[in-house]
Amino acid sequence: MTDAPDLFAPDLHRSLQDPVLGSISFLTEVMDRYPDAISFAPGAPYPDFVQGLDLGGLTDRFLAHLRTDRGLGPCRAERVLYEYGPAQGLINDLVAEALRADQGIDAAPDEIVITVGAQEAMLLTLRALYRDGRDVLAVADPCFPGIVGAARLLDIPVADVREGAAGLDLDHLAARCRQARAAGRRVRACYVAPDFSNPGGVSMPLEARHRLLALAAREDLLLIEDNAYAFTAPEDDALPGLKALDTGRRVVHLGTFAKVGFPGARVGYAVADQRVQHAAGERPLAGELAGLKTMVTVNTPPLSQAVIGGLLLEHGHSLTALARRKAERYRYNLACLTDALERHLGHGMPPGVAWRRPAGGFFARIDLPVPADSALLEVSASEYGVLWTPMRQFSLTDRGDRQIRLSCSYLEPERIETGVQRLAAFLRKEATG
Repeated sequence: MTDAPDLFAPDLHRSLQDPVLGSISFLTEVMDRYPDAISFAPGAPYPDFVQGLDLGGLTDRFLAHLRTDRGLGPCRAERVLYEYGPAQGLINDLVAEALRADQGIDAAPDEIVITVGAQEAMLLTLRALYRDGRDVLAVADPCFPGIVGAARLLDIPVADVREGAAGLDLDHLAARCRQARAAGRRVRACYVAPDFSNPGGVSMPLEARHRLLALAAREDLLLIEDNAYAFTAPEDDALPGLKALDTGRRVVHLGTFAKVGFPGARVGYAVADQRVQHAAGERPLAGELAGLKTMVTVNTPPLSQAVIGGLLLEHGHSLTALARRKAERYRYNLACLTDALERHLGHGMPPGVAWRRPAGGFFARIDLPVPADSALLEVSASEYGVLWTPMRQFSLTDRGDRQIRLSCSYLEPERIETGVQRLAAFLRKEATG
């Protein structure tokens, strides 16, 4: 006699059956089975950046800031690290100062909420903005699965918007707004990563950014700006983010210290300066997000915030200074990847193999003449010793079915070179339509 199951999958929330929730675990499982393969799969920060970090020293630096700049006594300053702390955050003033100096974002500390990574910022923002299932979230296609996964958890309908070489297709976004209205719905917000999007790697020109803001005002929708990779832009070519251009409070700006600080801290933030009217008066949307946060993670760990605060203080309250060495390394790795692709994929490839040279970010895409599915990935890993990410995991349509994503952030240059050589051998033999 066998025990009957306690639960059945169809009785659980439907998001648990959504493929997007398994995309990361799928890649982890493949990497575990082929530990000797060179992996272009993880979009993780370069591991050497966390070596030698003096976490105690950074924490002490932040404690000194609490004592000298905020006037807390020594005992009270230390207690801050051992208590839950305010849901909205401890380092809001430092983040506000850095955003103002480096990105031209003029936000008060109470218009910022410090989150457990950018993923929590996405979840809180969506929960606050979406009252019921009649409102639609528009996302670029292909799209970072974290925002789609958050929408699935919250039962928010998602509409795909094409992403081209110049970023979000604004005509297609406008058409999505019209389609929603015709169905008695509205596009409440649009998620967009204007700088070196994950996984597309594309960047929106300045004129397109202005057009997107004008479209948002015309259609009365909010823009959820993901800023994770903007710091990798060449200094002479960096463009202002959407929030820096935003004069009508149309943009909720999401950021993370995972790439410029270190991922283990799990510290992100949302700039949400939109005014929310209550019977007793107005308060920023950031305050509403903080209220939701008390029911999700309660607060972002004070020790993690202290370390990030110490990093900002050590680098002169500057995100640019904090990110400079890392940005140089990522640009170098990207150049190693694209140069290797030029050498090894520039000739002798099957028809239909093509790739684009991104100007920044962590990723490059390759078009294939055959479906880039899990079976093909198994062949690549087992027979050629190289891993990549199928782009279909990032798409709501079939647009990514014949594309792969390569990430160069985690690897040493010599591993990038060897990996591309293996990839070229794989493509010559297996990518024949």
